[in-house]
Amino acid sequence: MAKKVAKKSRAARPLKARARPSSKKAAARRSSAKVVGLKAAKSNGKSLLPPPSKRPFGKDGKALDGVRILDFTHVQSGPTCTQLLAWFGADVIKVERPGVGDITRGQLVDVKGADSLYFTMLNHNKRSITIDSKHPEGKRVLNELIKACDVLVENFAPGALDRMGLTWEHIHKLNPRMVVASVKGFGPGPYEDCKVYENVAQCAGGAASTTGFRDGPPLVTGAQIGDSGTGLHLALGIVCALYQRNRTGRGQKVLAAMQDGVLNLCRVKLRDQQRLKAGPLAEYSQHGEGVPFGSAVPRAGNDSGGGQPGWILKCKGWETDPDAYIYFITQAPVWGAICDVIGEPTWKTDPEYTTPKARLPKLKQIFDRIERWTMTRTKFEVMNICNEVDIPVGPILSMKEIAEEPSLRATGTVVEVDHPVRGKYLTVGNPIKLSDSVSEVKRSPLLGEHTDEILSKVLGFSKSEVEKIKVSGALSAAGKEDKAA
Repeated sequence: MAKKVAKKSRAARPLKARARPSSKKAAARRSSAKVVGLKAAKSNGKSLLPPPSKRPFGKDGKALDGVRILDFTHVQSGPTCTQLLAWFGADVIKVERPGVGDITRGQLVDVKGADSLYFTMLNHNKRSITIDSKHPEGKRVLNELIKACDVLVENFAPGALDRMGLTWEHIHKLNPRMVVASVKGFGPGPYEDCKVYENVAQCAGGAASTTGFRDGPPLVTGAQIGDSGTGLHLALGIVCALYQRNRTGRGQKVLAAMQDGVLNLCRVKLRDQQRLKAGPLAEYSQHGEGVPFGSAVPRAGNDSGGGQPGWILKCKGWETDPDAYIYFITQAPVWGAICDVIGEPTWKTDPEYTTPKARLPKLKQIFDRIERWTMTRTKFEVMNICNEVDIPVGPILSMKEIAEEPSLRATGTVVEVDHPVRGKYLTVGNPIKLSDSVSEVKRSPLLGEHTDEILSKVLGFSKSEVEKIKVSGALSAAGKEDKAA
């Protein structure tokens, strides 16, 4: 795939010819003329889209074929973003420190001498090049990569990119079409210079204060909504910037702050904060128990956030299986079916239970009764029985059950990948399915594995130039290679 892109991509042409000021002016004129031409085509009623492909769906390339990403990311938030773009066909070139690489290569190692699962599960479908950004020749290579790529993605600490000399002005001068995308902990404001990690983002974004039980401390969730969640937000921003570039001919900056990303995922809690002004939140179980509300949205335990009362209930086997539970929602339209299933048919006509408003003060009692029924069935039996009558329930699936679920393997949500050092392992596949852009999950790169390939095929350096750069030490760190894994 890389070689095909190198032969046909505009960015893969020899860079020296594109770097001259006159070439930039000519490119600007062509870009301007193209935009004018597009407007003219619109005014003449002509279609701006190519004719529909006659190739079978899924056989005409990937959504982001031809897009090249310069990946300066590490750990989780940034790599989540660039991996998703790579799954959709982008050529992602991961820049790593010589001899060390992404710090997660050596974190939580489970197979001696191999990159950790932390790294491998976040860097599929990428190519790796090692560059010493402080070395003159290393800076030269970075500048050439900036000219050759469409997007630069980074999640360094605030100011780090500028200290490397890669300011927005420098990047945009080299490549006016470059999109520069960043993950930061906070957006502009009093905390924008602070470093942020997953749990910090969950706390600052409002998730922790609303997670847990009201008589306990705030809790962070096991879902990586701060890191991976923000990476997904950034990927959307990048695609939007690329789409806009088709019209404007120029790149722009894209920022996804982790606090902002977490808050976006917690929007229902901000909704409830404003609803508090109108009185108690009736769908919260504490209302039915007569516990007064404070000035802020409380921790709601397992209450549903959507206005439909729900709770996690024990199922058969809960005494020995920590995941023998099911989430059960008492949705109003199927209240009659719930009463029949649990053996309480009189609740269908009893005025104390017939309406959602009447049931709210009795939610604990109602869920206790439902639980007495669920404890007689396995979580999967409960699910099968309830699904027959449209009662919304969800089994608490362990990671073991998810890893072994055949349907998730069939859809590519869980994928087995073969690695040359660690062997076969399971990973998460592309969660977004496109009918005409079939994702393929390829293994993560070894440290610096594609250095020569990128220098020669992407940047067009001759063999002698590549050798000169390598001898200079710009791509290696003597004595540090043993720390790479």
